[in-house]
Amino acid sequence: MLLAQDGGGAGGFTPILMIILLFGVMYFMMIRPQQKRRREAANMQSSLGHGDEVVTIGGLYGTVTGMDDETVLLEVAPGVETRYARPAIARVVTKAEEPAEAAVDDADAVKE
Repeated sequence: MLLAQDGGGAGGFTPILMIILLFGVMYFMMIRPQQKRRREAANMQSSLGHGDEVVTIGGLYGTVTGMDDETVLLEVAPGVETRYARPAIARVVTKAEEPAEAAVDDADAVKE
């Protein structure tokens, strides 16, 4: 009689284990990758610099000509500048090259 009661108790634990397993799978398959993409986008948007060629979420290519904390000024054609919110920048196509003087200063600092 005692064994029958113990077997019934294990059946009540199985659904709870399945729910916990389901939440674990959802975390690793959906939530964690989304957090990683969000973190990468924030890093990319904070590292924008003058001269970077970027693409907006609308597909507009432009070159960064000015920035402040919340917006980015893009030159989309010669003499045509538009202002976008930083989160509207989807990706950086090419990073601006460092000026030759800065590269020489960095090389001298490494030698010392």
